[in-house]
Amino acid sequence: MLSSIKHRNNKQKYYLLNYLGLLVPDFIYRNSLKKKLNSLSNYDYEYIKNRVNYYNKLNKKSKLNRDVASLNNFKIKNFHRTYFFDTYEHTRFFEKRLKLKMLFGDITHSPNIPSIVKSRPINENNQNSILLKLNKIRHFTYTNDCNEFDNKINKLIGRSAITKKHKKRIDFFKMYFNNRLCDLGAINKNTPHPEWLKNKISIEEHLKYKFVMCVEGVDVATNLKWVMSSNSIAVMPRPKIESWFMESKLIPDKHFIEIKEDYSDLENKIEFYVSSPEKCKEIIKNANRYISQFKNKNRENLISLLVLEKYFHFTGQQEKISFLDY
Repeated sequence: MLSSIKHRNNKQKYYLLNYLGLLVPDFIYRNSLKKKLNSLSNYDYEYIKNRVNYYNKLNKKSKLNRDVASLNNFKIKNFHRTYFFDTYEHTRFFEKRLKLKMLFGDITHSPNIPSIVKSRPINENNQNSILLKLNKIRHFTYTNDCNEFDNKINKLIGRSAITKKHKKRIDFFKMYFNNRLCDLGAINKNTPHPEWLKNKISIEEHLKYKFVMCVEGVDVATNLKWVMSSNSIAVMPRPKIESWFMESKLIPDKHFIEIKEDYSDLENKIEFYVSSPEKCKEIIKNANRYISQFKNKNRENLISLLVLEKYFHFTGQQEKISFLDY
């Protein structure tokens, strides 16, 4: 069995580096903000602009409520650690007087005022949902898949948490738990469907299969990133929720195998792609290429800073520092 380290982010390293980072005075980061933002000249301007405007859709001034807390009150003891660290990594570049509304967790609605979120519904009315790359230690996991696609099992593998909140997955399991083309299992002991319980398996075990179930849970499908970085293929309906991963930009049957909302065409789709290995390999190539854009850490950090700068600008708190044209 290959080590699972190559398929998982190192949590111990993540927490160690972030706790050590708290020892560095914030003024050092604030003094470097202009230089950081001006590094925009090192990158493709239109690409950066498009991504910033994807995550932050504000296009007119919008005032925050008086009760919105300032960055001066943003403390680790008040928030889940990963959400705190992933936000603080970028907010510490800005003045403590600035106010920032934050909604952490699995957010599937659009707030009434501009708010920082991990996820938002895919629709035309989500302008107040400002996306940051949050809880990335869990969500932005990539694989090093050494398994050749042709040698993988001709089935769909799926291991998921199944609770009453996971209606989409419950409907899927009801239809396909005993299907000959699927190997499905619930992995949480508190599931309302104990008849679906199976042992949790590693990512390495998942990668023995050609197709991987990526049905959304409460918000996004957590496993989608590592599946799209592998030599297996994500199978799912078109996403309803988006995150920093820009799920709404994924093209059906180019980046993933699309199935209907009611899952009724799953068998036909799996059988078609089992008999079309070259089409499968093209999807894998496209998915791997899509994943690659998120691996440039310096560029990702710059985009995050620009998203926040735009937030503070359109909430009337700060003049623009960068030369990005929103």
